[in-house]
Amino acid sequence: MSLTRRAFAASAAVLAATPALARSRPRPLIIAHRGASGERPEHTRSAYRLAVEQGADFIEPDLVITKDGHLVARHENEIGGTTDVAAKVEFAARKTTKVIDGQSVEGWFTEDFTLAELKTLRCRERLPQLRPGNTAFDGQDLIPTFDEVCATARDMGVGVYPEMKHPRYFASIGLPFEQRMADALKANRLDSADAKVFVQCFEVAPLKTLRPLTKAKLVQLIDSEGSPADAPGFTYADMTTAAGLKAIAAYADGVGPEKGYVVPTDGLTLLPATAFVTDAHAAGLKVHPWTVRAENHFLPAGLRTPPGATADADMIRHGQIDAVLEALFNASADGVFTDFPGLADAARKAWMYS
Repeated sequence: MSLTRRAFAASAAVLAATPALARSRPRPLIIAHRGASGERPEHTRSAYRLAVEQGADFIEPDLVITKDGHLVARHENEIGGTTDVAAKVEFAARKTTKVIDGQSVEGWFTEDFTLAELKTLRCRERLPQLRPGNTAFDGQDLIPTFDEVCATARDMGVGVYPEMKHPRYFASIGLPFEQRMADALKANRLDSADAKVFVQCFEVAPLKTLRPLTKAKLVQLIDSEGSPADAPGFTYADMTTAAGLKAIAAYADGVGPEKGYVVPTDGLTLLPATAFVTDAHAAGLKVHPWTVRAENHFLPAGLRTPPGATADADMIRHGQIDAVLEALFNASADGVFTDFPGLADAARKAWMYS
């Protein structure tokens, strides 16, 4: 029996021995944001496998497109910050500046490389100042394709939660996303309503276009400010109203809000939960807030270790991530995105059986 199956069997035995009253709470999903990206360079096979070993139910690949039309897992189509491409003399001339969703970005871009060329690169930590320990794993992993991420998920018995990144931009350069996404879902046997997959996007039109192309579950992402790149007149804040959530339910199965829409903060501590989850559930939508991180840098001052820490050296220390997770679970979130699936799974167990 594999390590993963033994762990599952042990968990099942513990659950069976737990009194029914303690099992009355639902089991929120743990979605590994770019893998266990708090402990390994993001979007790598190492990060995805570690996430599953730590208890994640889903692994999340951000997807961008290569010159020859392949879907690959990178946080952005600019790869200077997440690979060693800058050190490759043969690719020096491909450094350029592009406008992506209204922002000027300088670097190297996946759409200028074939998959074979990208496979000559090695991944590295994107946030070395905050996660210096992750740099020990720089250079160990190749850029994975979506098919390879799906294979890892299948082998380890978990789901995948892909995000279509910048589809409006990719369509503008002749690389439309939606049919590629639908074809990839079918190829990986994920084209069904009960498949272990959610497809997410910050834009609106790609999800509406994808809806008749697949039976897979779709999720509208909601940023903390601004508007979708393809709908500048309709703000993300508009989406969070009861009416906005009902409109989303016409083309999606869930929403992925920035976590402050569910549990706000005043910068010092967490505030009472809003009506967001109640309104979303009333519209028939699942709610998966993002992104819970352990470092002081990402936490309200009162939840930092030590409390109120502001020094640079303290910002990489881990604070009270469990308090954030407990608040989201108490607000009835159906799942959470996190860079630290091991810590999230521990917090989930504590919450479910408390």
